[in-house]
Amino acid sequence: MMPGRSPAYQQLADELREQITSGRLRPGQRLPTEPELCLRTGVSRSTVREALRLLASQHLIVTTRGVTGGSYVAKPDAATLADSLSRGMSLLVSATPVGLAELMEVREMLEVPAAGLVARRHTDADLAGLAETMFDPVRDDLGTRCAAQRTFHERLAAATGNPVFELLARPLYTVANETEIAERASERLWRSVDADHRAILRAVAARDVAAAERAARRHLVNLRSHWPPD
Repeated sequence: MMPGRSPAYQQLADELREQITSGRLRPGQRLPTEPELCLRTGVSRSTVREALRLLASQHLIVTTRGVTGGSYVAKPDAATLADSLSRGMSLLVSATPVGLAELMEVREMLEVPAAGLVARRHTDADLAGLAETMFDPVRDDLGTRCAAQRTFHERLAAATGNPVFELLARPLYTVANETEIAERASERLWRSVDADHRAILRAVAARDVAAAERAARRHLVNLRSHWPPD
């Protein structure tokens, strides 16, 4: 391999990834067999297998065994894609100066108008799901509070009816609510979170778009003001 040049398996993976992301290879479509890829690209079978393993680790393909086995383009799954984004965002936060302030800034850009969308679009099932996430900041333990906080925002994102928003928002909640951060939150903050969630829920239930946006903005302001220092 020449200096600065990617390994052969990486080059093959990049080529196949481009075909997948461009739509030339569609979800559910079978990739060429390993011998076909060897013949087409001129690389060894071990190189092909390494490229396929890399794509599988990135959730771009799935491999099955048996008579009808092979490698197929994976069907997009919001949760899986969001998990990948979450890992990347966690790495960004841990390895760069990006911190809670930057995350909260982006959350405000996304969540405030999203709360208005939910007030306008929500179904009865959405409303019931949000109501289920309410918690008691005094009686409930930390694990229950953390789970309720995260689930509330995930269900609020889903209730927008916009899968793109849900995909973008989920990693922000994950990173901003890492357990080690939540464990440092004060009792005062948890009481504020509970009150804010209930205010958002009331505005959504009333289909009051402006009130929902105000409540969402106030929630983020309160989080910033009460959050423990790094």
